[in-house]
Amino acid sequence: MRSRFSTGLAIVALGAILTACGGGPATAPTTAAPAPTTAPAATTTAPAAAVDLKTASAAAGQIVVDREGKSIYFFTKDVKDSGKSACEGPCIALWPAVTTTSDTPTAEGVTGTLGTIPTADGKKHVTINGLPVYTYSLDTAAGDTKGQGFNEVWYLVSPAGEMIKGAATGNTGY
Repeated sequence: MRSRFSTGLAIVALGAILTACGGGPATAPTTAAPAPTTAPAATTTAPAAAVDLKTASAAAGQIVVDREGKSIYFFTKDVKDSGKSACEGPCIALWPAVTTTSDTPTAEGVTGTLGTIPTADGKKHVTINGLPVYTYSLDTAAGDTKGQGFNEVWYLVSPAGEMIKGAATGNTGY
């Protein structure tokens, strides 16, 4: 009996997280949000550790990855240039924001416009073409793309800053 109760609680918790990460339509913010800081994408020759974003080849084609090689995703519930992330609460635990310490994120091979917006805890959330970007907590190794197409609202990011919607989900490796 105790095992059934534990299993039931686990299912309810998972359902709450999944709902937070993909339920309901996108909405525009109802209050004025701070304007995002934007700058043209930087193509640098800085050491890899100093670069916030770079590109990699995956089954989906060329994609944007973070400094550790983890795949970067857009959330379709986010509103371009709103200065705000729509992923909050349990969602942000599953889909961590890509953050930087710089007002002008650095990148190698990324041609989309880079910027930042403030997070609830005061960090700088990286944006590409006005949309916040995230990693997926279940992508545990560089090259994992398990979040691709998740709940039909999470998609990989191309170097130009476009959503890559055609690739299969659950691919692993570059």
